[in-house]
Amino acid sequence: MPESLQIALQNRTDSAHVFAYITGIAIQNNGARVLLKANGQDLYYPSNPPGIGTPLAEDCAIPLGPPGNTVSVNIPQIAGGRLWFSQDSKLTFLLNPGPALVEPSVLNPTDPNANVNFGFCEFTLNNDQLFANISYVDFASAIPIALTLESKSGSTQHVAGTPSNGLDLICDGLRAQAQRDGQPWDKLIVTKDGKPLRALNPTHGNAVGASFDGYFEPYIDAVWEKYEATSVQINTQAAPGVLPGTVHPWNQQLIIGGQPFSKPTTADVLGCNSGPFTTGPDATRNAIIPRLAAAFCRSALLETEQHPSPPETFWKGERTNHYARIVHEVNRDGKGYAFAYDDVQPDEGEDQSGKVNDGNPRLWTVTVGGR
Repeated sequence: MPESLQIALQNRTDSAHVFAYITGIAIQNNGARVLLKANGQDLYYPSNPPGIGTPLAEDCAIPLGPPGNTVSVNIPQIAGGRLWFSQDSKLTFLLNPGPALVEPSVLNPTDPNANVNFGFCEFTLNNDQLFANISYVDFASAIPIALTLESKSGSTQHVAGTPSNGLDLICDGLRAQAQRDGQPWDKLIVTKDGKPLRALNPTHGNAVGASFDGYFEPYIDAVWEKYEATSVQINTQAAPGVLPGTVHPWNQQLIIGGQPFSKPTTADVLGCNSGPFTTGPDATRNAIIPRLAAAFCRSALLETEQHPSPPETFWKGERTNHYARIVHEVNRDGKGYAFAYDDVQPDEGEDQSGKVNDGNPRLWTVTVGGR
C-alpha cells in the first residue's frame, strides 16, 4: 500500500465554478485533523483555534476548472475521509477548540452552507486498502458523483452514480410515493429558488417536518406474527455461522442465537442504530444486528426467511424505506449507500452499497456532474 495516492477529480457538470475539499484524519501524523490546500498537493493541519467557529487559516477550496477539466491531487493515508464538492459557491468550514472541524450541515438552517449545492463521498486510505463509497445516508445531492478505481494489477472498479438530473428523478419518485400512500416523502425535498437542492434521508425527516412516527409498526407486527409460526435464519457471516430465530409468545422477544430482540420502532428501522439494533460488547449480537436491521429496512423479512437476502427481495412491501428504494432505482447501476447497513449482502452476492476498494490502488478517479 502506498503512503499516498493520486486522485483525478473530473468536472462533468455544466459549471466552471465547482470546488473540491478533502478532509479527514491523518493516519501518519498521530491522528491529526488534516485538509488539503487549494493546490491539491500540500497539507493543512489546523492549529487549536481561540474560540468556537473560527475560520480556517488556509484556502482549502480546490477549483476543478471548466466543464471537462481534470485536476490531479494527492492524499496521504487518511481515515474517515470525505471528498466534498460544491457548485457555484464555496463551502465554509470552521474550527472549534480541539481542534475540531465544523463540517457543512444539511440539518441546521443557520449553517452557512444551508443554501449551497454540495455533496460528498467517503473514503479511507490505510495500510490495507483504499475503500470509498457514494453516500446517501444523510441526503441525496444535486451533484452526482461517480467513482472509478484502477488497481496496479490492471483491474478496474466503477460505480456509476446518478445521471445529471438524478436529484430531479429522486424528487419525482418521492412526490409520487407521497401521493400513493399519504406519507410525507415529498417533505424530504429541500428547495432553493423553487428548485430541488437536496433530498434528506427519512432518518432526518423531523428536521423538515416529515414525521414517519408509526410508519413501520404495522409491518413490524406482521413480522412478529410470521416468526411466531416459523423460523428466521440469520447468516452472521462470521464465526457464529447461521443462527435460527423465532418469536417467543410469552415475552414477545425475537430470540436469535440466544440473543433477545424486542420489537423495533420506525426510528430504529430507519436509523439502524437504536433500540434492539444498538451494538454492545457481545460479538454474536453485533454480527446479527446489521443483517437483521438491513432486512427490516429493506422490508425483506416477509419475503424470505433467509438473511441476508438477494436484491429481488428488497422494497417489496407497501411499507418500506422508499427513499432508499428510489435512490437505488435512480442510480444508473443501482448502487449507493442509502442507509446505515446498505453494505449487507449474501455470501457471493453483488454489492449494493456503491463501494470501490483495492489493496494496491493506482488511481482513483472521482467524477462529478453525471455527464
